[in-house]
Amino acid sequence: MQHTNGLNVGVMFRRENAPEVLPDYARRAEQLGFNELWIVEDCFYASGLASAAVALASTRQIRVGLGIMPAVARNSALTAMEIATLARIYPQRFLPGLGHGVTEWMKQIGAFPKSQLIALGETTEAVRYLLAGEDVTYRGKYVRLDAVKLEFPPDSVPPVSLGVRGPKSLALSGRSADGTILAELASPAYVRWAREQIALGQAEVQRESASHRVTVYMFYAADADGLAARRRLRPLIATVLSHGHEDYLRPLGIEAEVSAMRSNGGRERLAQDMPDAWIEQMAVVGTPDECAASIRRLLDAGADSVVLIPEDPAVAGLDAVAQVLG
Repeated sequence: MQHTNGLNVGVMFRRENAPEVLPDYARRAEQLGFNELWIVEDCFYASGLASAAVALASTRQIRVGLGIMPAVARNSALTAMEIATLARIYPQRFLPGLGHGVTEWMKQIGAFPKSQLIALGETTEAVRYLLAGEDVTYRGKYVRLDAVKLEFPPDSVPPVSLGVRGPKSLALSGRSADGTILAELASPAYVRWAREQIALGQAEVQRESASHRVTVYMFYAADADGLAARRRLRPLIATVLSHGHEDYLRPLGIEAEVSAMRSNGGRERLAQDMPDAWIEQMAVVGTPDECAASIRRLLDAGADSVVLIPEDPAVAGLDAVAQVLG
């Protein structure tokens, strides 16, 4: 399904929503014409896999993404079983994602590995082998499988994406995964840079010709008064920037300026003094026409799908997001 305005746009079901809201939310997202609905699995809110199943069962066409499952939180064989089940029942509609998981949360549940990169790489490889129907014996540092083979592998294997940010993890995604999920603040410059890191990883294992799907999450605010929309997002972006995210800043050439603001006033200084141009690069914001132009720039930079994060997480908030669909 593709919109008549040529934009491949998804919307996020935010973690703040209770799970019982999801069926109505998914149906409304589909009615409004979004291409994709993305589920967030954050500790300790709601199960991503269970939520994805509910969203798929509540709709007919919309693709449902799960970004992301922490790789170390589940056994790789069971992860593959879960993905395969949904992929068989809802072929070509489920988009699973794996990631490192938030360090603090993984430590809380006793699952933090010494090497997040190795753990994610091993899990991704094992899951993809199993989804392909292979008989898998794997002797890794974190993944240990002995002649495991799925009884019901999917006929149409879904692309497994990695939710990652930095150069090493992006290269890993190029080597081991079918796609990459880029989190909030991904400017067009960052998307181009991320594509370069992914391509380096693909080249390491001679996968240059393999397709690689890039999904981009973006904060979103639209208003007939574009300045009002920017004002609404300014505190949120300032909060996120106050916690780091240097990889997003370097491609824009603003790392030193952000660092100086953090050191001299922190979040409050960022909220007050950062230029509107930064907000326009790191969010889909402004009038509906300006938002559509922002999405086009991200797609031109190498994104395959842009997933909007609504200001209002409730079902009613979806109508405001849909302004960008035209």
